[in-house]
Amino acid sequence: MKSYTLGFFLMILLAGCSTSATTSTRKERKEDMKTAVKERVESGSYRILVNRAMPLGGRSVNLTSVYSLEVRNDSVYSYLPYFGRAYSIPYGGGKGLTFNAPLSEYNLSYSERGAAEVKLVARNNEDTYTFTITVQPTGTAYISINMYNRQTISFDGELDMYKDIVTTADLPGRLTPEERTINSNQGLTKLSY
Repeated sequence: MKSYTLGFFLMILLAGCSTSATTSTRKERKEDMKTAVKERVESGSYRILVNRAMPLGGRSVNLTSVYSLEVRNDSVYSYLPYFGRAYSIPYGGGKGLTFNAPLSEYNLSYSERGAAEVKLVARNNEDTYTFTITVQPTGTAYISINMYNRQTISFDGELDMYKDIVTTADLPGRLTPEERTINSNQGLTKLSY
């Protein structure tokens, strides 16, 4: 009888220890994710993969193709669909939300709950775009885009944590501007762009 009681007591003790270890591991993973998201957003180079579009006054649209919004250094690279009403656009529909443009404004702040709130403004020859991006500590993101010539549209997505942002200088066979200058001064004719 004593051996059964002792065995039962040991099983309960081991089960309690494994539960506390799992809890601490979850908390550690949550903190690691929060730190990684914060570092990625503060670096100024990040990509948000979008999976749902929510036009103003319309139904949400689940996106089946890969769409993204990328902020890199001082530019925004938007590859997003547009659903909604346009007020004044170029003949043929224009580019919509597929464009690259330099940033004219970039503000980063944090909410009380730790969500990163980014407001950025970009302009091109079609419109002025005001992006309001909210990135939760879990990596989920919400994007709202206000434009002068089109209705507002919003997107849901995830911060891309798995792949570093690749610049053209990082691609094989590509030269940085400094390397192009050095090579052209040395008389080399092979330049890759």
